[in-house]
Amino acid sequence: MKTRYLVMAMRTPDFRDDVIAPHHAFLDGLREAGLLEMTGGFSDRSGGAYLLAGIGSLDEARAIAARDPLAVTGSSLLTVYEWNTR
Repeated sequence: MKTRYLVMAMRTPDFRDDVIAPHHAFLDGLREAGLLEMTGGFSDRSGGAYLLAGIGSLDEARAIAARDPLAVTGSSLLTVYEWNTR
């Protein structure tokens, strides 16, 4: 079993379109560091999710998500779940 961390990002009423490019750059950095397995938006545009791997703990995953521009600007509420996958 491998532990991954699912980050759910749900848009808030304060969502700003100008945060999308910095968010994508943030995700690109995670991918380059080997920490991001997949990412995508929901078809109803309510938010999206990304999957972190190679992270040591739930606290570390939460600290990473807290640096996401979506969270920093209050554009989205990010919730991190520890996910034991097979």
